[in-house]
Amino acid sequence: MDRRGSEWRLVHEESYRGPMNMALDEVAAASAAAGGPRTLRVYRWEPSTLSLGYHQDPTTVDWEFCECEGITVTRRPTGGGGIYHDSYGDISYSIVAPADELPGDLMETYELLCEPIFDAFDRLGVAAEFADEPRPEIHRPACYLRELHPAHDVVAGGRKLSGNAQYRRRDAVIQHGSITFESRPERHLSTFSKPETTPKEFTERVTSLKEEGVGERERAVEALEGALKEWVDAEDGAWTDDEMAAARERADGKFASEAWNHNGEDPLARSTKSKEG
Repeated sequence: MDRRGSEWRLVHEESYRGPMNMALDEVAAASAAAGGPRTLRVYRWEPSTLSLGYHQDPTTVDWEFCECEGITVTRRPTGGGGIYHDSYGDISYSIVAPADELPGDLMETYELLCEPIFDAFDRLGVAAEFADEPRPEIHRPACYLRELHPAHDVVAGGRKLSGNAQYRRRDAVIQHGSITFESRPERHLSTFSKPETTPKEFTERVTSLKEEGVGERERAVEALEGALKEWVDAEDGAWTDDEMAAARERADGKFASEAWNHNGEDPLARSTKSKEG
C-alpha cells in the first residue's frame, strides 16, 4: 500500500446520529472506489446509539429501554455483537480505501490499518496490544463480552479497550472501530433484553482510556486524529455537498429503516432491483 502516494483526507471529529454515521462510511467507500479521496474520519454518536452486528437477532435488544432513554438503534454492515456507543464515552473512527490498494490477507489488513490506532495509544501513554490470550464468552449479543479475537480486539492489561471490524463495499474496504474513553457498564448492559452478566463482570472484562490514565476526551481525540493524519500524510478534509446528500438518503432509506434494523434487509437494494427489472 502506497500510503503517501494517494489522496487522503481527514474528516475531524463530528457528531451524527447512528444511521448517518453508517451511511457516511458507505458514501466514503463509493468515493474511494470511483477514484476520489481515501477517507479517515473520527466521529461521535449523537444521540447515544446501540449498533447491532449484521447477523444479530433483534430480540436481544431492549427496544423499550432504548426508546425511553433516547438511544438510537441501527444495524452495522459488519458482524459481531451489539455495541453501546455513548455520545461522550465512545470515540469512533473509520478508514476507507480502495480494496486493490490493501493486502488480500485479512490479518495483514487489520495489522496495517490498526497501525495509526496503536500509534494513538502510544501518544497517550496507554500500553495497548492485540489480544493474544482468549477469554471466554460472557454474553454473545454484546460485542465487548464475546471471546476476544487476536485479529481485531485491542486490550490494555488484558481488558478490552477497542473493537475493530472490516467490510467491503463497491471495491473499497471500510474498517471502523470503537474506542472506549469512559465506560458506562450499567447503561451498556441495559440496552440488551436479557444480559447474562453484571456491571461488575463487565468492568472486569472492559477497560477505558480514562481508567488507563487519559483524563481528557479532547486529548484522546487529538491523539487519534494526529496519528491518522501522519500515517498517510493526509490533508484536512470535508464531505462534499453531493456526499452529504447521498448519505442522508442512505441514512433514512436504509440505516434508519425497520427492514434493515429488524431484519437485515436493505430497502434501497430492493428498490434498485425493482427499477432494473
